[in-house]
Amino acid sequence: MQVPIYGTRQRSAPGVDEHLAVELPLHETLELRTELVERHHTLQQLRPHDALGEFEQSVLLAIVHLKDDAYGVTIRREIERRTGRSVAVGALYTALDRLERKGFVRSAASDPTPQRGGRSKRHFTLRPAGAAALERSHQMMRRMWAGLKPRLLRSRT
Repeated sequence: MQVPIYGTRQRSAPGVDEHLAVELPLHETLELRTELVERHHTLQQLRPHDALGEFEQSVLLAIVHLKDDAYGVTIRREIERRTGRSVAVGALYTALDRLERKGFVRSAASDPTPQRGGRSKRHFTLRPAGAAALERSHQMMRRMWAGLKPRLLRSRT
């Protein structure tokens, strides 16, 4: 199967069309898409203003704690166990998808298993951009807490 890919090139001579259409086999198209996604994720790493929300931090930290066993159910259990809060499945997968779009995590499907009715698990791993985002968030909170003592946190009525 051939898939059209459109790109641009600079004009090499007057009158040469600057738009170029190239037909690539499907496997090459997928490789090109993967490369473009990786470049996009690299650019995302360069955006230090992307702050993580509290839930996003919890999701990333759960993935770090779980290592090779980080998939939806275990991530949810880990967050609930460590925070004492209930986690909605929809909220978790929405956050995981958002973190993957930002380039902070990568997912891969495992082989289907009979125990899961022939379904596969979607495993998550932390990417370097995710580790950097966690570090930025951690440092920012340390700076915000610096100099405060627990007694200062009491209400002044």
